[in-house]
Amino acid sequence: MKKGVLHAFIMLCMCVSPFALAAQTLHVTGKVTAATDGRPLPGVTVTIQGTGTAVSTDDSGYYTIEIPQAGATLVFQQLGMMAQHIEVRTSGAINVSLEEDLSTLEEVVVIGYGTQKKSVVTGAITSVKSSDIENQVVGRLETALQGRTSGVTITSNSGAPGSPASILVRGVTTINNNTPLYVVDGVVVDAGGIDYLNASDIESIEVLKDAASAAIYGTRAATGVILVTTKKGHVGDMRINYNGYYGTQAPAKKLDLLNATEYATIRNEASLNDGGGIIYPNPESLGEGTDWQSTVFENNAPIQNHELSISGGSDRSTFYTSFGYFGQDGVVTPEISNYNRYNIRLNSDHKVKKWLRFGQNLGYSYIKSQGALATNSEFGGPLSSAINLDPLTPAVITDPDVANQPPYSTQPVVRDANGNPYGISTNVAQEMTNPLAYVDTRLGNYGFSHNIVGNVFGEIEPIEGLRIRSTLGAKLAWWGSESFSGIYYLSAV
Repeated sequence: MKKGVLHAFIMLCMCVSPFALAAQTLHVTGKVTAATDGRPLPGVTVTIQGTGTAVSTDDSGYYTIEIPQAGATLVFQQLGMMAQHIEVRTSGAINVSLEEDLSTLEEVVVIGYGTQKKSVVTGAITSVKSSDIENQVVGRLETALQGRTSGVTITSNSGAPGSPASILVRGVTTINNNTPLYVVDGVVVDAGGIDYLNASDIESIEVLKDAASAAIYGTRAATGVILVTTKKGHVGDMRINYNGYYGTQAPAKKLDLLNATEYATIRNEASLNDGGGIIYPNPESLGEGTDWQSTVFENNAPIQNHELSISGGSDRSTFYTSFGYFGQDGVVTPEISNYNRYNIRLNSDHKVKKWLRFGQNLGYSYIKSQGALATNSEFGGPLSSAINLDPLTPAVITDPDVANQPPYSTQPVVRDANGNPYGISTNVAQEMTNPLAYVDTRLGNYGFSHNIVGNVFGEIEPIEGLRIRSTLGAKLAWWGSESFSGIYYLSAV
């Protein structure tokens, strides 16, 4: 009897387990309202904590989001409201009421010519503090602003590591440049944006959105202004802080494409419908064929960030120094798609006399990247080729009889480390090439940039309440690339 019960219990577990695994993804919906009067709140950002997955509520306050697994935390945020964190255990409806955050009215914001409390500022300003972005996993600072700045549209131009984001503060206002003006510690950064900055070094970011900013920065502020203030030292004992993470990335899904048997069957049907004969007599014997997506996708692409900061000071002098590194490999052909950034920052403030202060804010970065602009071109790129190449062509030709025939014996084909040629398809057009061969021809290509941005300032206070400050800022940047293109044969068409 006991054996029978045990056997039934094991069978029940075997039946239930597949359903449990299939139900890991949770479907959550709900409505977000204001706690004061119950009105629906549109534009609330709903984020899965620790990831870049986020949605916004619609005009009626409703949202829908897919949670990858139970135990994840949803973060509900909107400017002027207190954020809420809710742990999700099961699928279903989660309705949220947000309280007004009255403390934000006492925040001090940067407005271009000084600082003021938000409660007395009449211009259109959005402020993002360091606590809002320090826990986000981002390669570029611009993407950390997504969902935190109302009226600002931030769009990633590519999924490649280090690819820039497009920021529109006032929409498309001109047929020329719609990029906002960046000002870092009082220095206007005209070109290159703020990709050289480490998110851990940021004290606050203010976005000036109305026409009042033009009174400070002139016509350059026509498309909005983004003011970035980096961290400073504080009076007290020296502090040493390390902030870092390491993770892996994987593509969310692959396209369901034809295998070799299905492809050959359809080719036979097309040939018969066109009045021709059978091209492949036995399609079933071809099996699965080549899965080209597996040759370009990486399921464990690393992403990491490390930052070490040292700060401290006395009543007369404070300092902040940091060293940072960010690295990310792409999930598509990581051999030629990666981004690495090194940062050094030195900020200090010295009070020589009661009426005299001086200091500097200095940052340096070195960026080296591969493939951020070329890996996913319309024709011939590895991702488009992996989707369009036929599964009948082998990724690598290991049969010597085939390798000794044209085009492998007559053309400068690309070969792997063992001397075997990469397969060349004769069934596709539009310059679709073997992704493995494409990668090998670009292994040594990379781009680099150096950025030095900083300022020195002096301030005197001849009488109490009157401060005169002079600032000298500059940006020095140089960049280049290294590439080599040999003679090679990639496509038969």
